Amino acid sequence: MNHTPPVGPAEVSLRHYSQGPLRSIIATWRWRIHFRWELEQKSKANPHLIDDIGLTRRQVEAEIAKPFWQV
Repeated sequence: MNHTPPVGPAEVSLRHYSQGPLRSIIATWRWRIHFRWELEQKSKANPHLIDDIGLTRRQVEAEIAKPFWQV
């Protein structure tokens, strides 16, 4: 016998709604990880490009050191 309560339309829409922001947060975190990794690779391979985009070495190092959840 199934003991789980039936799920009504309100619960279904609430579950669907709550996943959107979570997916957005995860996508943002992935983007930051990728961006910071690329910035690190480019700063090592072509340090002169950092000057071209208007950043200092200290700014690049500070950005790379941030955890993925930090802006």
